[in-house]
Amino acid sequence: MDPLFEQICGAHAAIRPQVAVTPLARSPALSAALGCEVSLKLDFQQPTGSFKIRGATNKVRSLDDATRRRGVLTASTGNHGMAVARAGALAGVPVTVYVGNDAAPMKVDGIRALGAEVVVVDGPAGDAEATARQCAEEEGRTYISPYNDPAVMAGQGTLGIELAEQDPDLDAVFIAVGAGGLMGGAGTALHALRPGVEMVGVWPEASPCMLRALEAGAIVPTPEFPTLSDGTLGAIEPGSITFPACQKVIDTRIMVDEAEIAAAMRTIAETECWMIEGAAGVAFAGLIQQAERYRGRKVAVVLCGRNIALDLFLRTVGQPGERAV
Repeated sequence: MDPLFEQICGAHAAIRPQVAVTPLARSPALSAALGCEVSLKLDFQQPTGSFKIRGATNKVRSLDDATRRRGVLTASTGNHGMAVARAGALAGVPVTVYVGNDAAPMKVDGIRALGAEVVVVDGPAGDAEATARQCAEEEGRTYISPYNDPAVMAGQGTLGIELAEQDPDLDAVFIAVGAGGLMGGAGTALHALRPGVEMVGVWPEASPCMLRALEAGAIVPTPEFPTLSDGTLGAIEPGSITFPACQKVIDTRIMVDEAEIAAAMRTIAETECWMIEGAAGVAFAGLIQQAERYRGRKVAVVLCGRNIALDLFLRTVGQPGERAV
């Protein structure tokens, strides 16, 4: 058995009830519009509004007592920070979260509301991650990576087990890819349980770090730009375990632009009455762009998060065809 898949199976049982088994809901409206059988994996319904609670909960539960007493550090663009903050609060573990100065204020407020200390770094997400790692080493505390950690990726992989159990006949699964923790974990689980499922990775063209790494066969420096999909921002650190996992499991690669992301978010709001964040819009935008390829097939789109400021969401869905950032 693949060691990562074995860890995912262990996490699948261990993270309950702190982490919900989220619904896989068929959308009649989207199925009719796109010509394929469309189901939506509603991971934005997790307690902190994103899939990140899976990996954070699995990592925190694995810590020994001494490590818990010292507390943990992490870095985040927002969703991972909220997830670690909640997992720490439930386990009595002090949490410090480092964020870049471009982090969404509503996500930073959410981290604080869950009881974690927030440190704002004068730089982007990558600088926050480097600073958090350095401080963890200096203070003798554990750093929890948003992606480059076996326990974190195993937790994210539980989504794949849920999909396999909820619909054994899926033909394809669309997932937005940032640093690759969700895709690497969920893809590993699905390839083990449902080998015929096509794993479709979708990237915003403003932040294609893992895509460029897959194309180059190695992790390479990749410029990033502002995007609605702030949840997928952030460079991949050298040696990340997510890179070989994504090499192994991603079958199809799609890139979408900001207008496509905005249109996808608007469509979900119109048809399903749900407010989703940009990263979730990325995955659905990938299906919209390539719908003809999947005509007559059963597909699932992972709606990975809902954490977006109301004013940004309204600007995004209220101006079809225009870039919101």
